[in-house]
Amino acid sequence: MMRALTFHGTQDVRVDTVDDPEIINPRDAIIRVTSTAICGSDLHLYDGVIPGVMPGDILGHEFMGEVVETGPLSTLVRGQRVVVPFTISCGRCFHCNREEFSACDNSNPAEKQDLAEKAYGHATSGIFGYSHMTGGYSGGQAEFVRVPFSDVGPIVVPEHLDDEQVLFLSDILPTGWMAAENAQIEPDDTVAIWGCGPVGLFAVQSALAMGAAKVIAIDHYPHRLELARGLGADIINFRETNVLEALMDMSGGLGVDAVIDAVGMEAHGFAIDNIFDITKQKIGIGADRAAALRQALLAVRKGGRVSVPGVYGGLADKFPLGALMEKGLQLRTGQTHVQRYMKDLLARIEDGTLDTTFLISHRLPLEEAATGYRNFKEQQDTWTKVVLKP
Repeated sequence: MMRALTFHGTQDVRVDTVDDPEIINPRDAIIRVTSTAICGSDLHLYDGVIPGVMPGDILGHEFMGEVVETGPLSTLVRGQRVVVPFTISCGRCFHCNREEFSACDNSNPAEKQDLAEKAYGHATSGIFGYSHMTGGYSGGQAEFVRVPFSDVGPIVVPEHLDDEQVLFLSDILPTGWMAAENAQIEPDDTVAIWGCGPVGLFAVQSALAMGAAKVIAIDHYPHRLELARGLGADIINFRETNVLEALMDMSGGLGVDAVIDAVGMEAHGFAIDNIFDITKQKIGIGADRAAALRQALLAVRKGGRVSVPGVYGGLADKFPLGALMEKGLQLRTGQTHVQRYMKDLLARIEDGTLDTTFLISHRLPLEEAATGYRNFKEQQDTWTKVVLKP
């Protein structure tokens, strides 16, 4: 038996004693988790706005650890330290062969696909610890976890790098990098990024690494804005400044070249459209609060690029489709193809080009995970990233 964080209902997570994972398929491995993190996407589960989460589900999709058992077709070796991507991918299907790993056709079991197909037209890949829409897999906020397709996903990390340097290869670092890549950044670009949470901050870092001339970070939490400034971004506090007017001024009246929505479905703000969205989300008749995305589509220049790494799960009202079409915008979205980026980003961590540890504000034992969730939600200015140690 092991200890693991389980879902019991909206804003009710507990560390329980559950069965140990077992090898089920020959490509499986069992990982002893040494570090795991709470992701902003986990708060969507915590708040009860993602369908298909059941009482007793083990949460968590950002984790790493030591290989303790392998199936006969695993390429991993006992004792190796590995970081595991949050997307579960077979490596052999049409999409995996195109390195579209988060669109894998085989990792989401057939019996789990109906809900996603009804919502999205197609099922997504499997995702650790997220929802039965994404396979119902047990997550990594636990002492041990079963890793399917272990010959495809995990990356072996060198012993001279500690957990905190590489843990975020599991999700938020590749997500921020892919967000900047999807913005198709060119030299001399001005890029605006909504949200200075972990993904937004890594998107700031990535956009600058890709050569953006100016990156503008938008949020209302002072400490998070200062972290963005420390990375080299200009900042806008949307509680104090008219964002659209400021962006026009900062882009010479043209509008910014590219925008990144790193906020997603639980946007903050007191604009009347967002207040309506919040109310509908709470009573169950609306799924997504898209205030940041609406603002981003209005702010980007004509012919500009729109990148959306922020998680959306359902329907959004008042979507400015006219702005998207009439301005000739390019829109790119998606869950992250983590496996595509891990090797390159690991090299950038090793040579010091990218730092990942500046985000971490709190380290807690797994037994205090519920406290971590509560404060990560309620104290977002200062609880920038929580790492749990089983």
